[in-house]
Amino acid sequence: MKIWVSVKPRAKREELKKISAGEYIASVHAPDREGKANEALIELLAGYFSVPKSSVTIIRGVSSRRKLIE
Repeated sequence: MKIWVSVKPRAKREELKKISAGEYIASVHAPDREGKANEALIELLAGYFSVPKSSVTIIRGVSSRRKLIE
């Protein structure tokens, strides 16, 4: 399954909001430095979809706020 996620780093609380089918907004505590926000995003998505972290990968947009996740 592939989804688009817009990431908001340094948020007050971590949450994942569904905008439409296949599109989400994720807020994470981690800063957007050294891949910390990406790691927090992967943890958040793995918990939301009840899958292991190893099965969540960023396909496109590693250094962007809008990412394609598989």
